[in-house]
Amino acid sequence: MGRIFKAVLVLAILGFAGLTGFAYLADLSPVQGEVKVPVTLNAD
Repeated sequence: MGRIFKAVLVLAILGFAGLTGFAYLADLSPVQGEVKVPVTLNAD
């Protein structure tokens, strides 16, 4: 039982470290561009 607990703890630490590294190193900025869409208004 102790081995399973240690394995889960090690996997959790590695997962947290991987998530932290991904958050700092990944390029998560959105793609920006101009969008022009014609709009028809009901102006009666």
